[in-house]
Amino acid sequence: MKLFQIEEPDGGPPDPDATGAAVGIDTSTVIVEVAFSVGGNAVTLADREGFERVIPVPEMTAGKPEWQALLEAARTRAERALARPVTHAVIALGQTPDADMANRLRDAAEAAGLTVLRLAAAAELPAASAPALAAAMLAEDLAPPPGRDA
Repeated sequence: MKLFQIEEPDGGPPDPDATGAAVGIDTSTVIVEVAFSVGGNAVTLADREGFERVIPVPEMTAGKPEWQALLEAARTRAERALARPVTHAVIALGQTPDADMANRLRDAAEAAGLTVLRLAAAAELPAASAPALAAAMLAEDLAPPPGRDA
């Protein structure tokens, strides 16, 4: 009988404090879309077949708990699809947020484990792409290099 040993690449698990992936989260419609971009090529991320979850967008006036739940669900979708941690996001909104809304979203994101790179009205993003895809490409550009915080 022969035994073999399986090891993690590079000898161990990744640093839990390292910078993770940056995604685009589109909240400009009634259902959230999450996207990821590499080299300017963005793709919408979906839940695994049989585990699909609709993530409804709350009203713009909703409180921190509703937005935190949305951002946690979006982060979970992205981490499952990418099989890696997600720590940063560009959030596309239906309208430009006022200061109170921006602060509420940033607080909710922080509680959900995300650093907001930018809050943008969908109309501010390039019209050639869906808001989630445009937000993902912007997130790729704004994300700190791996191993650094924003």
